[in-house]
Amino acid sequence: MPELPEVETVRRGLEPVLTGQRITRAEVRRPDLRWPFPPRMAERLTGQRVLRLGRRSKYLLVDLESAETLIIHLGMSGRMLIDLGGTPQVPGRFAHPRPVESPHDHVVLTTESGARVVFNDARRFGAMDLAPTETLDQHWLLASLGPEPLGNGFTADHLAARFAGRRTPIKSALLDQRIIAGLGNIYVCEALWRTGIHPRRLAGKLSRARIDALVPAIRDVLGDAIAAGGSSLRDYRQADGELGYFQHSFAAYGREGEPCRRDGCGGTILRIVQSGRSTFYCNTCQR
Repeated sequence: MPELPEVETVRRGLEPVLTGQRITRAEVRRPDLRWPFPPRMAERLTGQRVLRLGRRSKYLLVDLESAETLIIHLGMSGRMLIDLGGTPQVPGRFAHPRPVESPHDHVVLTTESGARVVFNDARRFGAMDLAPTETLDQHWLLASLGPEPLGNGFTADHLAARFAGRRTPIKSALLDQRIIAGLGNIYVCEALWRTGIHPRRLAGKLSRARIDALVPAIRDVLGDAIAAGGSSLRDYRQADGELGYFQHSFAAYGREGEPCRRDGCGGTILRIVQSGRSTFYCNTCQR
């Protein structure tokens, strides 16, 4: 499933194509994905100007002139594909060849510039909804989310308060979207490796010094991944069809049996299963 860096990369790719543009045609080609689409979705999108593209956790947020926001979740295999149709009106972008129509193209938005944005989702675990922009934070998908890890609300004080007394393994605690929004399996493994924290260590037993180190490590690994265009595993691609390449920089994730990359460590990356998910860590330098 795309994590925060992948969703942020998609947002940045869509921004120059959609922001300020009017949606001249919206096609909704099936009644549902993971959940039913909102009533009259095509009608409510058609004719609307896109005011802003945002992101909350792993959700794309498209603010519309109608004071509604289109909420998009990519799910396991969802992709937002851009087809500029040879139009030169979109600054800073190159026109890509028109893709072959796919039976997995479920929602198509055509803008006044002639560009098309296609939501393609082979497994249909993605989702879309429309909600009033003014009360967006109260939407059931967003209401319980913790602070953004790249925002000002994510601090060592916040983590220390949320970890206090918790007997949950630190890996599981960091995946709890109520504590931090947007973190997923890949980047939690990488952040724990960078700080030398064992994934089974209890969150409530983590020292303040290690919490202080964990916050910038999380910010740094997410920033590095965004700069690399995200990690391309299985279905993920950027909005222009290009692959991300942060997976080539993994220090822990997916490297079971390989030597630790920390200078002088000499350990080996191991894999364990926590809460049904694979965790990768060094058996020597993570304690």
